[in-house]
Amino acid sequence: MGSIIWLVIVGAGAGFIATRLMRLNLGIVETVVIGMAGALIGGLMLRFLLALTGAFAGLVGAILGAMALIWIWKMIVQR
Repeated sequence: MGSIIWLVIVGAGAGFIATRLMRLNLGIVETVVIGMAGALIGGLMLRFLLALTGAFAGLVGAILGAMALIWIWKMIVQR
């Protein structure tokens, strides 16, 4: 029951912000429904993108970590 209430609260907030950014004047029910549906769609899209870019993100993270380590090593050696 608590998760449903939380979904309505988040949906209301997301719907309110989205309708204001898109300059729509809707009622409370429509705003909440748009926010809840947007949360579902956005969550699915984000999971899909993370699944596709998971390995690539790991590679980027490894490169950034190596670059940071090289920077630290240069700072110590150049002293």
